[in-house]
Amino acid sequence: MLDQLKRMAVLATVVDCGSFVAAARQLKTTTSAVSQQVRALERDMGVTLLHRSTRKLSLTPAGRRFHEGCAAMLAAAQQAQQQLLQLRDAPEGELRIAAPVGFARHLGPALAALMQAHPALSLHLEVEDGFTDLVDKRIDLAVRFGRLPDSSWVAQRIAEKAMALFAAPAYLARRGVPAELADLHQHDWLALRPGTDHVHLLPLQLAGEQHLLRVSPRASSNNQLSLQQLCEAGLGLAMLSPDDVRDAQQAGRLLALLPGLQLPALPIHVLTPQRDAQPAKVRHAIAALRQYFAHLPQ
Repeated sequence: MLDQLKRMAVLATVVDCGSFVAAARQLKTTTSAVSQQVRALERDMGVTLLHRSTRKLSLTPAGRRFHEGCAAMLAAAQQAQQQLLQLRDAPEGELRIAAPVGFARHLGPALAALMQAHPALSLHLEVEDGFTDLVDKRIDLAVRFGRLPDSSWVAQRIAEKAMALFAAPAYLARRGVPAELADLHQHDWLALRPGTDHVHLLPLQLAGEQHLLRVSPRASSNNQLSLQQLCEAGLGLAMLSPDDVRDAQQAGRLLALLPGLQLPALPIHVLTPQRDAQPAKVRHAIAALRQYFAHLPQ
């Protein structure tokens, strides 16, 4: 069937070009190959499609009717190819993004310029902290923080968020302010935990020295905002992004601890179904997210 469709396309090209020679030039093949394709089509169909002479070609009555279908098929294929090229080169269609709740506030500022520049592009956000079935939800691009579970999707690290240690004034008044690294063992911890690990090993650096702190969180959440709320309620120490808690700091609801303490940054990844041959809407969205985080204050 595929060979037959190819021969039909060759016939349409021959008629459109007016000769085997011109058709061969357009198809980047030889005149003999074009002639063989048309003859094979006539043989398979059991009918003469073209009258050939030394000066010109003309369609037989049967060939004229058959050519209409061949030309329509070729035009449909060319239109489909053009639409695919548009999808490859220009962002359009619906862009479906999955992101955790704590990240949702960044998507508007990050994608605003892209949406304004491409009116044919629409956006759907799937916002939740669980691991969405990306295939079932027809997700084009997923944003994830921290450690990633095993997946067939391709992960690209696009940025990272600096982290610092925070606690509420009420908690510090009750339990004391940690003055050195050893004091951290005596405190309750809150953790961002998307998985089921109950013990965290945190690589820390203070005054140029590397340390490994073993932490068993008293409370945890898979949601960054919920973790911040637990911290503000005075339940313990939490590693949070200064960018995310700036308002809480300014309002005095959270205090930063141990200046000079370096915590591991929180990596930000985007997940896509494949690395290569991504549609333009996905490529441009990834570029917009990279640019946004590159200029985001830490």
